[in-house]
Amino acid sequence: MTPKRPKKLAILTSGGDSPGMNPAILAAVRISSGTWPKIWIETGRSAGHVAALRAFATELVYRGVTAGFYGAMTQAFGEARPARQASVVAVVVHWQDAEDTLGCVASVRDEPGVDVVVVDKDRSKTARISEEIDIAVINGEGGSPSSLKEAEAERADILLAVTDQDETNMIACLLAKAMFGIPRKIARIRNPDYFSNERLLQTLGIDPAINPELEIAAAIVRILEAPFASEIEDFEGGLVKVIGFKIPETSSVIGKPLKMLGANSVKKFLIGLIVRDEKTFVPSGDDYVKRGDIIYMPVIPEELQDTIALLGITAKPVKKIMILGGGRTGYYIASRTEGRADVRIIEKNEERCKFLSKHLSRSLILHADGTEQKLLREENVEGMDVFVSVSNNDELNIMVSLLAQKLGVRKTVTLVNKTDYIPLAHSLGIQSVLSPRLITAGTILRYVRRGDILNLTAIADGKAEILEGRIGKTSFLVGKTLQKVQPKTSIIGAIIRGNEVAIPSGQDVFREEDKLIIFTLRESIKSVEKMLR
Repeated sequence: MTPKRPKKLAILTSGGDSPGMNPAILAAVRISSGTWPKIWIETGRSAGHVAALRAFATELVYRGVTAGFYGAMTQAFGEARPARQASVVAVVVHWQDAEDTLGCVASVRDEPGVDVVVVDKDRSKTARISEEIDIAVINGEGGSPSSLKEAEAERADILLAVTDQDETNMIACLLAKAMFGIPRKIARIRNPDYFSNERLLQTLGIDPAINPELEIAAAIVRILEAPFASEIEDFEGGLVKVIGFKIPETSSVIGKPLKMLGANSVKKFLIGLIVRDEKTFVPSGDDYVKRGDIIYMPVIPEELQDTIALLGITAKPVKKIMILGGGRTGYYIASRTEGRADVRIIEKNEERCKFLSKHLSRSLILHADGTEQKLLREENVEGMDVFVSVSNNDELNIMVSLLAQKLGVRKTVTLVNKTDYIPLAHSLGIQSVLSPRLITAGTILRYVRRGDILNLTAIADGKAEILEGRIGKTSFLVGKTLQKVQPKTSIIGAIIRGNEVAIPSGQDVFREEDKLIIFTLRESIKSVEKMLR
């Protein structure tokens, strides 16, 4: 059955090493000079040698070589291509977890004006995606030029390559650049050697490269800097932070209208978002804070202590950290914090423990099972400032975090891949729950958004977003005060002008090129993008 063709297209496809599924072969190599500045790879229709093609192409890009493809499967490299007929998003994806794929597809599909077609080698997955999200699907291989051609990749504006194999993602980007001329290539790159190789990424045209473990580790490290918070996001290089946290039971602001908060303080005070009983809303000045609310507010770093003091919060520095899971995420966290805190890592795999011991100079590595209550007591878990669960098992992370809380640890941070588990973890009392999927989706959607969106973060389990956007010269905001243009369904939380940051009041006037931090619900994003243009 021929799949339906949407006006606008997103391609999601999988990688694979099955040569029978990929018709492209390495038939000939022509070198234009002895310094390898340009390589032409001729492709044919014979099956086989896919692994050789991938290995060779990877070697080329490592050497900074530009690769062109031509032959039976393609037009000559550099030949004029048909003009684009529509704004298109192209995505190459195959997470091991089907839920991740569904989440990514849904995030992109929900964007106004974006239609999606999925290409994946797993027929059961494509059937489920088609049934649950009702979009077009194609079964095929991610590393295959024929699959991308069938999906009309030449019409794409963006290629998103996020398979579980770095090499497959890089080859997909190489094909996207050389054969289909896709302007932007976004790839998941987990191997540190690849991720840190700027020349490699530039040659492939990958911008940006996404490393989920590094992203989640950075998010956790930010929380460790202010352990009272459940979420912390940096904008404009850290000039302004957005902090999400639960209001203390004894806070003096409970029951007071928001417009009265900070009335007696020289520091400006603003709450951009409230989460109450799983309902998320943008508050007005007449709203008030209730016991148990989670609030999100913009803060200038130098004013952090004064701001949280208004809410009855004192922040103590983190000196002792225990980490469950010594994988890449745990390693990244320890490497960034062991210089200023006592770090202990619990890891069950002996070989991984050897790696951690070799590469971490100040952290204590414990070869043990983190579920053993006796071990946690012996290692003085109740004396830890923070317990971080970042194993590759969601259920284990939640269970051990609860155990650590029961034993007296002051703060728990838990990694959860399945977003369905996030509200469950919060309801059980776990203070900070982070999802790599939501963090990755935020990075992806930044490049799908219309308007001059510079940064974007999904918060409140993906129900709301914080955007950093630039005011364009034709925006109706230019020359007007906040009091006159404050949107009803969003809140402008900060104005960044050069290196100066201001929490705005009603009389502040907007200028062209000002950068704004905006709190908004998902359904209001389109109006925010229009406001900036």
